[in-house]
Amino acid sequence: AAAAPAPAATAPPASPTKLLLQPRTPSTTLAVSGKDFVVVAGDTRMSSGYEIKSRNVPKLHQLTSKTVLAAAGCKTDVDTLTNLLRTRMQMYEHDCNKEMSTTAVAQMLSNTLYGRRFFPYYSFNVLAGLDEEGKGAVFSYDAIGSYERTPFSASGSGQSYLIPLMDNLVTFKTRLDPVPDMTVEEIVSIVKDAFVTAGERDIYTGDAVEIKVISATGVTTELFPLKKD
Repeated sequence: AAAAPAPAATAPPASPTKLLLQPRTPSTTLAVSGKDFVVVAGDTRMSSGYEIKSRNVPKLHQLTSKTVLAAAGCKTDVDTLTNLLRTRMQMYEHDCNKEMSTTAVAQMLSNTLYGRRFFPYYSFNVLAGLDEEGKGAVFSYDAIGSYERTPFSASGSGQSYLIPLMDNLVTFKTRLDPVPDMTVEEIVSIVKDAFVTAGERDIYTGDAVEIKVISATGVTTELFPLKKD
């Protein structure tokens, strides 16, 4: 009798780890602190691979009257995280009869991210606001909640283009001249130029950049157009 044909070779299944860690909806955010203000920005493009899914998805989430979260990453994870933060802040307001401070929100975000350390949110977070003394504050996070207060921070697909630029123009790390006290207008202008620069190199950054300025008088918002391709 003829021998039975050998079974056809099948491709090995895709690694679940590779699928889990595959980047989703990349984008770019940036925050820069000033003497008594903070400027926070994020582009509005949402894309997957080489497809633009939407040109109008904000990355800035206002949590309190003085605190804004800039989050790049998977939109569903970002939405889940911000909803959880808002729920906990509402509970705090009911218990303490006051709004949560920016430093308290920073610690709460750290605790929330650490609580999901074994299955982290795919969210790259920068928290910006005014501290108890009215000074601009920017907090930079890793995926599982470790954070530090910094003069500026960036996250997302355009981060590697923005950090060296901010080192030169904001903290003067690569310069010998003294660091000036820059105005809101100067910082906003730098942020606009930075996103134009990132958009030239990063296909996931574009369409527009939403810029929020947080100061003692409140929060103002500006939408600055970027290239559409």
